[in-house]
Amino acid sequence: MPVLLLTEDDVRRVLTMDLALTAVEAAFRKLALDEAVNIPRQRCQTDTVMLHVLPAAAKTLGALGFKAYTTGRFYPQFKIYLFDAKAGGLTAILDADHLGQVRTGAASGVATKKLARADARTVGMIGTGRQARTQLEAICKVRSIHSAKVFGRDEAKRSAFATEMSDVCGVAVEPVATARDAVANRDIVITATSSREPVLLGEWLAPGSHVNLMGSNYLASAEADVEVFRRAKLVTIDSKDQGRLEAGDFVAAMGEHVLSWPDVKEFAHVLVNRYPGRESPDDITVFKSLGLGIQDIAVGVKVVEQARAHGLGREVEI
Repeated sequence: MPVLLLTEDDVRRVLTMDLALTAVEAAFRKLALDEAVNIPRQRCQTDTVMLHVLPAAAKTLGALGFKAYTTGRFYPQFKIYLFDAKAGGLTAILDADHLGQVRTGAASGVATKKLARADARTVGMIGTGRQARTQLEAICKVRSIHSAKVFGRDEAKRSAFATEMSDVCGVAVEPVATARDAVANRDIVITATSSREPVLLGEWLAPGSHVNLMGSNYLASAEADVEVFRRAKLVTIDSKDQGRLEAGDFVAAMGEHVLSWPDVKEFAHVLVNRYPGRESPDDITVFKSLGLGIQDIAVGVKVVEQARAHGLGREVEI
């Protein structure tokens, strides 16, 4: 059967944040209802290249497949492979760099929609890289944001980020000189860095804030200090199975017995009200995002649908 090939340009033409928010929320709901299977990220490597694979399946989404990407001393290269959920044949191969950024932003957006206060209006962001853009875009889709502050180590980059995202989101984004300046007294806090050491201190958080931690997916890296979890009323994660392999943000807090795995709730179950979410305007809530294959598959299916509707891509026999 022919296989649809979609380039980055094809994906960018049809993938919107609204589409990704809908698809990722559906993926979480499928997980909560045991209608989807997500396998934690698998990794293997040579001395110069690491391969990462995220498999997942959901019959009711119409597909199963995996995202695969390589990292090393080069720009990462991402692909999604989709297979027919009934017949098993390969149906599509998508370039997935932009798709991965958008789905990661959408995951934080869905969590923020559920956990942040309804009257949340301000955002504080640490990080100005390629993942940070879609984080802020998604938050502005689910809450009526009036202002955002951003810190990044490079002054020129944070100024450029603020200018760009002010236009994209239609809100005032202000570059600031320190991480504390970015997040102090903010309703919603986002970390989107590659730091191995905490960049967010719990003492900076305002009562009632919601925190999205999305930069670290290795046990040796953490963006948040122990005080974040000491103050948090609710800590959620996209996958506990994957978190045991990757959630470096939790390591110190668990080592100091501030947090334990029974304390951590899978966000999918909070989303469908199996566990309570925010219970008070003063609660501090946390969403730890690692990035799941089921999110890639759910968004990939929607992208393929839109691409076929618009006559995009190239079909080949494999």
